[in-house]
Amino acid sequence: MSTRVEEQIRAEIVEVGRRMYARGYVASNDGNISARLDDGRLITTPTAVSKGYMTPDMMVIVDFDGNKLSGERKASSELKMHLEIYRNRPDVNAVVHAHPPLATGFAVAGIPLTRAVLAEVITTLGSIPIAEYATPSTAELPEAVRKYIKAHDGILLANHGAVTCGESVTAAYHKMETIEHFAKISLVARLLGRENLISRDEVERLQGLRGTYGIEAPAPLCTDPNDAAAGDQVLCQVLEAPESASERLVPDITSVLAGLRGATGRAPVAIRGDGEIRLTYAELTALIADAVKNLR
Repeated sequence: MSTRVEEQIRAEIVEVGRRMYARGYVASNDGNISARLDDGRLITTPTAVSKGYMTPDMMVIVDFDGNKLSGERKASSELKMHLEIYRNRPDVNAVVHAHPPLATGFAVAGIPLTRAVLAEVITTLGSIPIAEYATPSTAELPEAVRKYIKAHDGILLANHGAVTCGESVTAAYHKMETIEHFAKISLVARLLGRENLISRDEVERLQGLRGTYGIEAPAPLCTDPNDAAAGDQVLCQVLEAPESASERLVPDITSVLAGLRGATGRAPVAIRGDGEIRLTYAELTALIADAVKNLR
């Protein structure tokens, strides 16, 4: 790689760090950014430096085993996670890790951003799962990310933050923006009491548009819970999209059933991980009564 290209990447990392800091995606010394220089070298942000106050000369160059090759400072403490992503994704040239508040809130609550809600997110990023909790800066974190990174460009990290990857530093950062934007819209919809989900057939149409838009997704979307591949996060992106014979938008069943709390005085009905919904007689009666009322 030429010196000029390396200088451009250093400047790009500084600019993305400044943007993350300005948007509140990082605080103090949080977050880290890296980029592939060539087959043997990686450039990364230093540890213990605010992303809003970095300069190009602060960057650290390491090999793909994590050994420092040049730079006056120590490499990011989350370097292990970045290296794991590059090992599993030869198409990736940059990785961004941050703590955007709303998306991190979903990660803390244990709620993945996997519902088919926004067409733009479906076509660009697909689904955004949560990697299980791992102690930061340890070998646990790369292991947690490994399960999802082959099929996803964006992942929430349980009680930690989010990580995105792309063909450039700016592209990876834009995916971080998309995750936080999606989290904000999803939170507002849930606070308003309902979400209309995009139906399975419509999701398949949107997936077909990826090629038209020139979007190279790491894996196809899986919307059918009965699909054997839907349980394999390495092979596909599992997206919650209800089946509908005629409608393109379908009310989220969990929101509808949550309304039974007011009708029955009980907690919302249980929805099992395999998709089976369990109703008591009182809950079923209330649901039917509510449906009849809405038909009048």
